[in-house]
Amino acid sequence: TDRKKLHTAPVRQVFRLRPFHVLVATGGGYAGYRKYEDYKLKQLEKRGIEVPVRLASEWEVALYKSVPTRLLSRAWGRLNQVELPTWLRKPVYSLYIWTFGVNMKEAAVEDLHHYRNLSEFFRRKLKPQARPVCCVHSVISPSDGKILNFGQVKNCEVEQVKGVTYSLESFLGPRISTEEINFSQAPPGNSFQQQLVTKEGNELYHCVIYLAPGDYHCFHSPTDWTVSHRRHFPGSLMSVNPGVARWIKELFCHNERVVLTGDWKHGFFSLTAVGATNVGSIRIYFDQDLHTNSPSYSKGSYNDFSFISNNNKEGIPMRKGEHLGEFNLGSTIVLIFEAPKDFKFNLKAGQKIRFGEALGSL
Repeated sequence: TDRKKLHTAPVRQVFRLRPFHVLVATGGGYAGYRKYEDYKLKQLEKRGIEVPVRLASEWEVALYKSVPTRLLSRAWGRLNQVELPTWLRKPVYSLYIWTFGVNMKEAAVEDLHHYRNLSEFFRRKLKPQARPVCCVHSVISPSDGKILNFGQVKNCEVEQVKGVTYSLESFLGPRISTEEINFSQAPPGNSFQQQLVTKEGNELYHCVIYLAPGDYHCFHSPTDWTVSHRRHFPGSLMSVNPGVARWIKELFCHNERVVLTGDWKHGFFSLTAVGATNVGSIRIYFDQDLHTNSPSYSKGSYNDFSFISNNNKEGIPMRKGEHLGEFNLGSTIVLIFEAPKDFKFNLKAGQKIRFGEALGSL
């Protein structure tokens, strides 16, 4: 008689699934499956076995996009800002260093207790002598990373990895006004690629650099140039590691990115910072108006900002090797620029490169 009554909810209410939960569970599970597939591909590559290209279908891309990567990236960003107790800093950072092979001997501050949170650790500065800037070659690597692809742009298509391309116009967006940047006055019938080339006899070149989580996360100016325009594309934040880049066509066009355009001594020059999962924050040091990974955005939209004004007719001059911006974890940088036909890259696809080392020269 003293027993208490237990109130139980109907089974159908306990196990009721909402659409959001289904999407997260399904998308997350599929993302895990893709990670496993990437691991198997890497093992085959290590054994020297050539892996055929298999592109994702539309439903696979849609399923991947159903994972709330933008929300997760914002949550990760807030977690990074949480100040860690002094006693916890060394164990946490040491685990990260061991996992991703970080070389702390290059850091300006080697003492792990100095970094109050993960964000400060990710954005650590290097010792001045750690990355000497090449003075001989005209274009240097703007960051540490891995060379995914490079070469001439052909047929308005750019390779993100070997055999997988994306549209040049979709990536950069529509032409910018000729008043803001020195575009050629090409006839309307010319292709988008031809309209970017400002000098006769020049070609359009590209280089894709992937920044892994263990790499130095700041990026620098790859040459002496003037930045006249910024275009921000809000978008997805899918992973940009080489395995996913080999799987999803036009991956860089799906993801959030910041396109800086201007000119250098040979004509058109652009640097694009591409966002990725857990890298919703892209910072450009001289652009205080830029805010990436905003909670509200319109799919397929972009916003423009001109650095040319009544008070500044030239734009933002950048010197080779000068600090330009930073990622919060690691991502991808794409260079697209105009140069004479005798421009040569001093690279091999898949090689590791460090900020300051030569990309190519005339």
